Amino acid sequence: MRRWGDRMKKVEQLAQSFQLNPLASRYKPRLWPCQPSSVWKLFPRQSMAIGFAQSCKEAVHMFALEKENTPQGQRIYLVTSYTELWHYYRTYTQSLMHCYEVIPEGAVCKLYFDLEFHKPSNKGADGKAMVSSLIKYVCDKLMEVYGIECSTKNVLNLDSSTGDKFSRHLIFNLENAAFKDNIHVGWFIHAILQPILSTPKSGCFMNVGMNSEAPSSKTRGGHDVSLEEEEDELAENQKAKRCKKEETDLRFLQVKNKDAQDCLFVDLGVYTRNRNFRLYKSSKVGKNAAFNVADDNTFTAKPEKGVSVEESVFLASLVCNVSFTGQRILTWDIPEMKESKTSGCQNQSGSASNSDPISGYLSSPHQEVDNFVLTVVKKNGIHGGIRRWNYFAAEQLLVYDISKYRWCENVDRFHKSNNIMIVVDLKEEVWYQKCHDPQCRNFRSSSYPLPQEICVSYILTLDEEDQAYLMDDAGNIEPSQAPKQTPQSTVRPEGGSADAWGDGQDDQDYLESLDNFEQNNEEISDQLLLTCVADFDSK
Repeated sequence: MRRWGDRMKKVEQLAQSFQLNPLASRYKPRLWPCQPSSVWKLFPRQSMAIGFAQSCKEAVHMFALEKENTPQGQRIYLVTSYTELWHYYRTYTQSLMHCYEVIPEGAVCKLYFDLEFHKPSNKGADGKAMVSSLIKYVCDKLMEVYGIECSTKNVLNLDSSTGDKFSRHLIFNLENAAFKDNIHVGWFIHAILQPILSTPKSGCFMNVGMNSEAPSSKTRGGHDVSLEEEEDELAENQKAKRCKKEETDLRFLQVKNKDAQDCLFVDLGVYTRNRNFRLYKSSKVGKNAAFNVADDNTFTAKPEKGVSVEESVFLASLVCNVSFTGQRILTWDIPEMKESKTSGCQNQSGSASNSDPISGYLSSPHQEVDNFVLTVVKKNGIHGGIRRWNYFAAEQLLVYDISKYRWCENVDRFHKSNNIMIVVDLKEEVWYQKCHDPQCRNFRSSSYPLPQEICVSYILTLDEEDQAYLMDDAGNIEPSQAPKQTPQSTVRPEGGSADAWGDGQDDQDYLESLDNFEQNNEEISDQLLLTCVADFDSK
């Protein structure tokens, strides 16, 4: 009994040691078998998270987490799947309540807005009416520029307003259409808001330098004005009048900040590369205002089989949750980025020059893949090129529209007029060909492996030094232990033995005693065991 008492004392000392110096256990997947493989990695830097996400064959995405009691602005980056994030998002509301979607550079995405104003500085402002007017205006512009029908029923309206601040997120879930990336979203929004952003003489949309005041005389500079010049002048005057009317219509977007200075209801700073956009059900660190469905929201999520209504709202709120299948890609090219002299409204196709290979801002985030695709379409004396590319982050697909190269594996010849696509699957590290030709619309060629030198090696496990944070079973996010380093305990068992559980002879004696007892005695009753425990506790 004395030896047993010594062992219990050592166990108590170890328990006290681990309480003072807890070890964050590795995250263990607990999703049901029908769900995808578990990936849950935390990184101290965004670049490391991007590298891992690109190397992972699972459908993973990147999120940013803010922790309480950490320096302002410091974030941890999480790589996981939408399904797994939602599974734990509901459980660990404390550690995951300050979560942001990272919108990857170049990723196809939805049209989205971040709206806010300071209530005390804008007394009398009707936030709901402002949101409704903005949605209607944007829907009108989507129809005017792209021919896309849209209404409030397509717009998820999220609210995180407080007593001092009116705050909304709008995410447009268009039918089979999305923008090339959030940079093009920003260009489009700047363009349609140009009437309120510029002075009356600045013109509207992308024609910022156009003078809206033209002479009414039929002579200019001492010479007669031609009929064509008169028509151009009339068109410009009509355009100026329309812009002036739009400017008046957009006055509701002008608000005051805390310092009583003029500013815009729409935050134009959220359209940058690798932007962090706060998630549904999340609040800012130190705040208690999470984004929830606004009471004037009319959008209804369409749950898929096995997906709850609330999870459907979460998926609809994700800016980059866009599938490759059947999507029309919307673009907006600003004049200084083009050699063409066409106006912004005529650039809705979003195509680059057919004669030039991709370069500059037209390069995808994976330039080595771009170069490989060019080798595929430049052979046998044919100088094909890349007309444009689109990156679908949800599926890690790079889709290239090819120009001047129309070889189709389906018909085993060149198409006469319709172009082809080269699709690169970054997860599977393969590429295949698809067609724009109606007869080959559902065709997909065989898959061919990418050259080894341009593949991001598949890495599911990283060295501990590369993963600086771990999440334990309670949802706590803590720095991981340094590799090959024994945790130092502040409480040591008596005798200072390295083996706190006893030496090897103790274990051998214990096993021999157990074998002898089991061979020579009957089974010990539960009542006897309880009596022994009670007797020990009373001493």
